[in-house]
Amino acid sequence: MNKRNFLRGLLAALGAGIATGAAAQPRRRVLIQISPLAGFQYHAGEELWPQLAIDQPLSLVREPDNPFDADAVRIDWRGRKLGYLPRAENTAVAQMLDRGEQLCARVARLRTWPDPWERVRVAVELKV
Repeated sequence: MNKRNFLRGLLAALGAGIATGAAAQPRRRVLIQISPLAGFQYHAGEELWPQLAIDQPLSLVREPDNPFDADAVRIDWRGRKLGYLPRAENTAVAQMLDRGEQLCARVARLRTWPDPWERVRVAVELKV
């Protein structure tokens, strides 16, 4: 095989990969915010603490009828309520969820600490 045939074959393979692989590429994520987990001590946080690990996926659940905060965004892990995004940091995420934006969340940090606000950090990301 000469150099010219090799390059033609390589370019053809790359072109085919671009044409067919564009839709198959995994979605990327853009970090929106990292926040403490509010209410950790009032929900299942302490019970589930030993099972939590960095980068585990979390669920974002809008609670527009929440009597304490119309922008409430609940954080669940495996169907159990861990807490909420803090009221001071939930407005943009609530609006994005209301618009149908594809958001996801994960455990960003775990820290053994007496202050429950310092125990878990949640990363919220936009799927692009």
